[in-house]
Amino acid sequence: MLPLYTLTIFVSALLLFAVQPMFARMALPLLGGAPAVWNTALVFYQGVLLLGYGYAHLLTSRLAARRQILVHLAVLAVPLLVLPIGIPAGWVPPSDRNPMSWLLGLLAVAVGLPFFAVSATSPLLQTWFSRTGHRAAGDPYFLYAASNLGSMLALLSYPILLEPTITLRQQSWLWFAGFGTLVLLIAGCGAALWRSVSRPALDQPTAAPPAPPLTWLRRLRWIALAAVPSSLMISVTTYLSTDLAAIPLLWIIPLAIYLLTFILVFATRPPIPHWLMVRAMPIVLLPLLMVLIVRATGPLTLLLPLHLGVFAIVTMVAHGELARDRPNPRHLTEFYLWVSLGGVIGGIFNALLAPLLFNSVAEYPITLVLACLLMPQIGKLPALFSQRRWDVLLPIVAGLFITVGAVLILWPGWGGITPSGAIILGAATMLCFVSSRRPLRFGLTVAAVLLGNVLGSALSGQSDARILYAERSFFGISRVLADAQSGEHYLFHGSTLHGLQKRAAAARTTPLGYYYPSGPIGQIFAAAADRPAIDDVAVIGLGAGALTCYATPAQRWTIYEIDPDVLRIARDPQLFTYLADCAGPAAVELGDARLSLQRAPAQAYDLMVFDAYSSDAIPIHLVTREALHLYLSKLSSHGLLAFHISNRHLDLEPVLENLARDAGIAALTLADEDISEADAVAGKWPSQWVVMARTPAVLGELSLGPGWVPLRSKPGSRIWTDDYSSIVQTLR
Repeated sequence: MLPLYTLTIFVSALLLFAVQPMFARMALPLLGGAPAVWNTALVFYQGVLLLGYGYAHLLTSRLAARRQILVHLAVLAVPLLVLPIGIPAGWVPPSDRNPMSWLLGLLAVAVGLPFFAVSATSPLLQTWFSRTGHRAAGDPYFLYAASNLGSMLALLSYPILLEPTITLRQQSWLWFAGFGTLVLLIAGCGAALWRSVSRPALDQPTAAPPAPPLTWLRRLRWIALAAVPSSLMISVTTYLSTDLAAIPLLWIIPLAIYLLTFILVFATRPPIPHWLMVRAMPIVLLPLLMVLIVRATGPLTLLLPLHLGVFAIVTMVAHGELARDRPNPRHLTEFYLWVSLGGVIGGIFNALLAPLLFNSVAEYPITLVLACLLMPQIGKLPALFSQRRWDVLLPIVAGLFITVGAVLILWPGWGGITPSGAIILGAATMLCFVSSRRPLRFGLTVAAVLLGNVLGSALSGQSDARILYAERSFFGISRVLADAQSGEHYLFHGSTLHGLQKRAAAARTTPLGYYYPSGPIGQIFAAAADRPAIDDVAVIGLGAGALTCYATPAQRWTIYEIDPDVLRIARDPQLFTYLADCAGPAAVELGDARLSLQRAPAQAYDLMVFDAYSSDAIPIHLVTREALHLYLSKLSSHGLLAFHISNRHLDLEPVLENLARDAGIAALTLADEDISEADAVAGKWPSQWVVMARTPAVLGELSLGPGWVPLRSKPGSRIWTDDYSSIVQTLR
């Protein structure tokens, strides 16, 4: 009996977590590859999981065991109406408003029913098992570890086995087959329970436990302990997918860590002592605190382990507290219900509320502060520091220290971190560590340090005084900063600088940065100008609008942009004037480029320029075999495709080489990395571009400068398609 229940719970978890990256991968191309797709989907899954746990709790507390079996088998039959899973016909995202509600609706229609039915399986079967009379039925929480093991296997196998080897359609049918197997297994578990409750006294709803009833304070603590790891998981996921790519691999790492902590803490004999994680938490959290204070963006090889390590230990502490406080098995479904509610609250705060409340990723440090407040007390405090007044005095002192330190470090003209500023920052960090033995004091001190840093930055003139625009949308965080000394405006998306403009009248029509006239894209436009019939130009990805300064009066330009905030920035002359000065009557198509381009006439464009990035993350669906076929269908016989592939973390040249070779077209690239000091002062940045044409003869007609070479291939790499991509192979 035990193997049957264990296998059934394992399979249900496998299905539950296999469908999450699978369907998000299906929806991603419809929304421009935005990282928020996964975060929004994750909140939806958490919400449906809560409904499933609520259903399981009501079922086990209101109905007799045999009726539970019949009702649940009927519920499992309903998802057959929508299987196999896929994008329903006619679902197109809106281009004039935030697509979050549209995505939630799509998730509800396409995966809501099967996800709900499967989500109730684990708590329901654990309750069934507790009533079977098996010798292990007195404490069925160990089955929770089996559930999370199945979840982890699904998550890890998806990017390693499923995504690289079979198509999305095949994945959907495989999931359908797995669902059918699960129904048969649950029927087997139901049959075993049916026999176990053959005596009338046992065939009753779960009775109230003889132990004292649960208090609301205890329930609220469960919710808080579940909400903090959920919020941190989405914060870390956003950090990873914003600067690399919105792909299942980078979504799965934090979620796998999240599930692994459940496996470890709910094991019959936890392999890692809880006290060790509690003591390690302040030690690993304080370096991350310093990273947030100095706004470090690299090196990635250090920052990734730090963010993931802090997340893992904080989650171990929070989930460890949940495991220590788990109730009598007769409260099992209610316990899971409150834990699930906490997960939903954490997800809603990050994915739905934070983009509306903040124009930065402020939810990350806020959640870290909450984690500090919830950690258990470490040992006994010395008599001098046990008084409650220190709960307020230490945070005030630490906040003052960090404020002064931020001023000393950031004050204009001081030239970076001074010895005195470094000493003050170190002292503030030590105060945080000293306060870490008492949760309230620790949380308030960390909060004071973070607030002091913001205040010190503002006093030094290095914070909001330089920010002309900051807005957060479904597609990311956009900021425009002004440099008072140079008179330049800078456009940031996430942590990546995407464009700049000199504000002096004589210089503001010169495209700068990656688009400098002597750079690769400048050479392409100059060479194209010497050829006839470059009349229609499409630009995918607007940025600040610098490319429009290559437009001529005789040309017709169409700009494809998915983010309304970016369009708003480019059209505001107080921020950038490229569009006003250069674009003329350029048409703007708001929405995902692939969807919008499908409406364009065949062979509509003579030149198509692709410059669509979200921070440093590339929308993978724009560089697949199917995407290139679409572009070629919209390109004239003598037309050119130009791709911007500069990237801090990804080597995209072999990806484009595979695409060009597969399509049988010609391609050249120029990595313009050696920038003279004079050009750098003038506003030129290093960049790499790829130009493609249907035949080598068309490329041969271009008078490109020296340095243009055939694209480099990578042995063993596969061509990217809508069904397959591997970001790991492109990491630098």
